[in-house]
Amino acid sequence: MNATPTRRVLLAGATGLVGGHLLQQLLADQGVSEVHVVGRRAPASRHPMLKVHVVDFRLLPALPAVDEVYLALGTTIRQAGSQAAFRAIDLEANLAVARAAAAAGARRVGLVSAAGADARSTVFYSRVKGELEQALAELNLDTLVIARPSLLLGDRDGLGQPPRLGERLAMPLARLLAPVLPGAWRPVQARDVARALAVTTPRARGTVLLSSGELIRAAAGH
Repeated sequence: MNATPTRRVLLAGATGLVGGHLLQQLLADQGVSEVHVVGRRAPASRHPMLKVHVVDFRLLPALPAVDEVYLALGTTIRQAGSQAAFRAIDLEANLAVARAAAAAGARRVGLVSAAGADARSTVFYSRVKGELEQALAELNLDTLVIARPSLLLGDRDGLGQPPRLGERLAMPLARLLAPVLPGAWRPVQARDVARALAVTTPRARGTVLLSSGELIRAAAGH
């Protein structure tokens, strides 16, 4: 007999590439009783467990009581329009959700970051990702699981997010070289990132870093 589901979870970024898979993973998790989604627009999914909160990330309301939160908000500088706008989404919005969720009781966080994230990096993208990781670590959570995927594979066209030119050029080569690439730089399916986060975050303690290779292995093991 299955135990009564008790975990209340919150997801930011449910309409994105990894976030969409995360939403389906969480809705199918028999240990989850509620899935709260916060975003600027509602996802297309409908489910009895799903509770949607359309918000302005700059003026977040008090969030419902939750046990864990998944942060999958992300964009590109080209889509955002400027470095400041990119930072507002990838760092400030994610951090605002994490802080509000922690205030609502969340003690576990799963984050979609990126390979090469480093708060001291001279590369703007990597530095912003690293600054977010650092800020989350300062929240003194029970669990912080950080997914650091390299090249993300998945159906961006279906989300109205066609691959960037560099990605279109890199994907065939990355797939060909995947067996010999270091684990941290292997291309990884978005669904595998979501699966690895969804199974690791409820069980882990402390800070856990998952490279692309580790994400692939964690997803395959469940």
